[in-house]
Amino acid sequence: MDRPGVVAQRGGERVADRVYRRIAAKAAADALAPAWLGRPGRGPYPKVSALLSHGRVRLTLHLELPFPSDVGALSRSARDAACRTVTELTGTPVTGADVIVDRLHPAAAG
Repeated sequence: MDRPGVVAQRGGERVADRVYRRIAAKAAADALAPAWLGRPGRGPYPKVSALLSHGRVRLTLHLELPFPSDVGALSRSARDAACRTVTELTGTPVTGADVIVDRLHPAAAG
C-alpha cells in the first residue's frame, strides 16, 4: 500500500522527440490541407525536427507548398497550428518554430 506523497517521488514522464515531431507534422498538414484543394493529392507531408531542452521544445518545419499561394500566410498557419497543438497535447511549451519552405508546387497546366 502506498503512503501519501510517495507516488509523487517515483519519477516523471518523458515525451519522446518523435512524438513532438509527429504531432507537429500532423497539425501543420491539417492546417495546409485547404490550400491543396483542387489539386491532386493532399500535398507532401511536412517534415519536422524537434529539439527538447530544459522542458521546452523548439520546432523546425520543412514545408512544400502549392504555388501560386500566399506563402507567408500558409507558413504562419502551419507554424501556429504546430506550436499550439504540441503545447495542448503534451503540455510542453514551444519556445519557437522555424519554417523552411523547401519547394513550391506549381498548379498543373490545364
